[in-house]
Parts: sequence; C-alpha cells; structure tokens
Amino acid sequence: MNSASDYLNTVKAPWGKMFYDLLFEQLNLPPTPRLKILDFGSGLGVTANYYAQWHHVTAIDPNQDMINHGYKENAYTQIHGDVTQLDNFADETFDIVFCHNVLEYVETKEPIFEALLRVLKNSGTLSIVKHNRLGKILHNAVFTDDPKKALSFFEVGLNQKNNFLGTQYLYSNEDLVEYVAKHGGYLTKVFGMRAFWALGQDNSVKFTDEWYENMLELERRAADIEEYKQVAYLNHLLIQKR
Repeated sequence: MNSASDYLNTVKAPWGKMFYDLLFEQLNLPPTPRLKILDFGSGLGVTANYYAQWHHVTAIDPNQDMINHGYKENAYTQIHGDVTQLDNFADETFDIVFCHNVLEYVETKEPIFEALLRVLKNSGTLSIVKHNRLGKILHNAVFTDDPKKALSFFEVGLNQKNNFLGTQYLYSNEDLVEYVAKHGGYLTKVFGMRAFWALGQDNSVKFTDEWYENMLELERRAADIEEYKQVAYLNHLLIQKR
C-alpha cells in the first residue's frame, strides 16, 4: 500500500472487513452505558465511526490524508496530531482506549503506553492490536512466497521499511507486558487474528458469502487457541488498569 486510498480499498475488501468483524466481537462492548472512548492512531476512523453510534469517541491520528479519506457517518471528535495531544486530557478521562496497528511505527514505545494508561480510568481497558513476528514469517513464506524476507524476521531487532506509514519497529507481547506493568496495567486476554484469511492467494473466492462465513468462523475459533495465537499475523491484547 502506498497511499490512504490504497488502505481504504483494503479495508473495504473482504479481508479488511473480516479484521473489524473479529475485532468488534473480541471487544464485545455493549451499546449502553455510554462510554468515553479514545481511538489513538485512528487511521481511517473505521473503529471510531463504528463505536460513535453509541459512545462518545475521540480519535487522534497524525496522518491528515488518512483522516481525509476516513469514515464519518457517525459523529466523533477527530484530532490531527500525535501523542502530545494527550497532554490536553486529564488523568483517567477514558473508559476504553484503542491502539490498533500503531506502535509498530513508533521506535520508542514505553512513553506511549505511559500516556495511554494515564488517560485511562482505573479498571478501564486498553485494547492493543499488534503485529506478531511468527505470523509475519508465515505470511511472507506462504502468501508472498518470499522466504528471504521471511528469514529476516528471525533476526530480532531488525527494522523493516514498510509502506507509506513508515518503518516498522516490531515488539513482542512480552515487551508490551513489561511496558504496561511499569505504568499500572496488566494483561487480561490475548486473541489471535488473521491466522488464515490472508494466506490463500486466490482472492476471487474471498468475495463469496460461503468463503466469508466459513473463514470468519474458522478465525473466530482459532483466535483463542494458543497454537494459532502464536502464528497469527496479528495479536489482540486486552490490558486492564489497576
């Protein structure tokens, strides 16, 4: 992907839609009571727009092009900026904080976790979706048929120049647990995401209802099985603030 419009096309495709169907199921947020939600690194605003149907949502993203292409059917507060925008919010402002596929593009991550947990209410939930190194090895070896790139992911600490979003600085679930523990958070749940749906190269079958329904159920069942979590392209981690 080289632009926000490319990213938008991916989100609208079946494999993009499946990410959000799984995410919303795993979050399992009821429409009431009305919550205060922060979507940090909101991108196209898919998640912010969805939850704005029922909740008060504030979205922050540094990429103006992504914001311009974003979803805006439901009213939410969109802020153009980075982590410094959190200085404008008091401690314990939000019931839920989302940070999805964001921190791969930040070299120094701990200050972000500190800021996100500061604005999260006690007993609130921080939802992190992150790239999984083993899943990226499997994806590059199978889907893109690029064993050379797959081998590079065995080298922990190697940064990967990626798409228009910038360099990826991968981090482990253990790193995440260490960061959040220093700032009053603890891990409550890990899900796998995208264990299977992006491995098949025949995209034509992915536009059928039969493929979508069966693949979604397969991902749903695998999401909570340890072996599949380990090789899923993404991990979804839920952190609670003490």
